[in-house]
Amino acid sequence: MKTFNFKQLATILLATLSTCLISCKKENNDDPDNPIKNQNLVLKGSITDNVTLKSGLTYQLDGEYIVESGATLTIEPGVKIVAIYDDIVDYILVKQDAKIVAQGTADQPIVMTSEKEQAGAWGGIHICGKAHTNAEGGKGSSEIGGAVYGGTDDNDNSGTLQYVRVEYTGYAFDEDHEANGITFYAVGKGTTVDHCQAYMGSDDGFEFFGGSVCANNMVSTNCSDDSFDWTEGWNGSGNQWLAFQEKEDVLGYDCDCLIEADNNEKNYAATPIAHPTLSDLMLVGNNSTANKRGIRLRRGTQVTINQATIYGKLNGVTLESDETETALKTGVSTLQNIETATALLSEKSIYTNDNFIINNTVNPDLVIATYEDAKSRCTWITGSWVK
Repeated sequence: MKTFNFKQLATILLATLSTCLISCKKENNDDPDNPIKNQNLVLKGSITDNVTLKSGLTYQLDGEYIVESGATLTIEPGVKIVAIYDDIVDYILVKQDAKIVAQGTADQPIVMTSEKEQAGAWGGIHICGKAHTNAEGGKGSSEIGGAVYGGTDDNDNSGTLQYVRVEYTGYAFDEDHEANGITFYAVGKGTTVDHCQAYMGSDDGFEFFGGSVCANNMVSTNCSDDSFDWTEGWNGSGNQWLAFQEKEDVLGYDCDCLIEADNNEKNYAATPIAHPTLSDLMLVGNNSTANKRGIRLRRGTQVTINQATIYGKLNGVTLESDETETALKTGVSTLQNIETATALLSEKSIYTNDNFIINNTVNPDLVIATYEDAKSRCTWITGSWVK
């Protein structure tokens, strides 16, 4: 057995105490069996090996946190990640061939937030996969972090996001680059995504750049640009979505579309063509006269939507581009069982409100007055994961 004299023992104890003070911050000592139950740990930089963020702990995000190819970031239920508010942008980036496995529960969601509770405070989550994108050359570079995305594997698996809430995202890198809540870059359908909320971001809540990922039970609340956005040929699916936008005089900023949908802004006919399948949507706007569109289908996108309620926009559904309207007219795209307070607006007059009301309802008396009213109509929301 190794022995130590008093001076050596004191040195070891001081070093141990110093290490603990650097890495651990005691926030709650209510549990006598777990004297450092809650910790503030700073994790940042890049990881090349598997890392687990442990349940019940609070972590600070200080700058970029990049999951490199071959590594997996596992986040356990109840973890809270708080972005430090300073001059360094904070974001999580998952590269191709890396994974994020963030599995919360309905009553122990994983929460990613900021020290400053204000839209635009940090950079959100960015996941790059190897599924398709119809961007020129079949590859792209993520708006944040410049990571490569795109490929030919629509079954690609980037991990799991379940019961995850991101708050106050949308950091503006410059005039052309603002971070969404969660951005899916060519993410494949081998990835599991459900029960996620984007809360008070200053850009889109969720955006899909190509890929085939399916996203169910999604909530976008008071995100200043679009609640949901897709482009570059996303052809996955979504079931049970809630979008809600409060009024500008309450938020201090206005919001844009509830859904904004493109195929490809540079080439409306680019393939694979965006054509997601969506069902059971509750989309509630803010009655703004400036940003008046609910579902905006444009730039060649196709879509299949079955069952949706749209309220609070001057135009519940708007159509733009010959390609988008022709797909609806010929039955390649379908809109059915949609209730909206206003008539469909057709830019090209190919698929008009007369076509729309065959399978849908325009109800001027429709009223969904509050966030609580909207949530109460979404019976799939249970537990405490939705803020």
